[in-house]
Amino acid sequence: MHYALLLHNAEPAEGQVSAEAMTQMQDAFGAYLTSLHEAGVLRAADILAPAASSTTLTLRTGSLQVQDGPFAVTKEALAGAFVIDVPDLDAALGWAEKCPAASYAVIEVRPAATWAENGRWSTPECPIS
Repeated sequence: MHYALLLHNAEPAEGQVSAEAMTQMQDAFGAYLTSLHEAGVLRAADILAPAASSTTLTLRTGSLQVQDGPFAVTKEALAGAFVIDVPDLDAALGWAEKCPAASYAVIEVRPAATWAENGRWSTPECPIS
């Protein structure tokens, strides 16, 4: 079963995080990524650029609308995501607890209803082998 570990946190201002703290967190995330990979559960991982660098697009009104900036202005933003393949929610929560972001962010653990692998859609009821 695929689960997304969605990292939400307040984005620090420029210079708010010291270079030393940044290096420590990068090392912690590197070790976490390695442990996910070695356990064979990692499917994807991305740490996102700040929300201010976002561009949003919609066709809701029937015509293309593109704007710079995030969809919503919030205190916390989506900062990254890990997609893991584990047997159940308990296993997903175990990996979320080990994520370095748990010490400063909220990690939303959400099961995938459908996912793509090898160019085809898959569901929990009908996984691709």
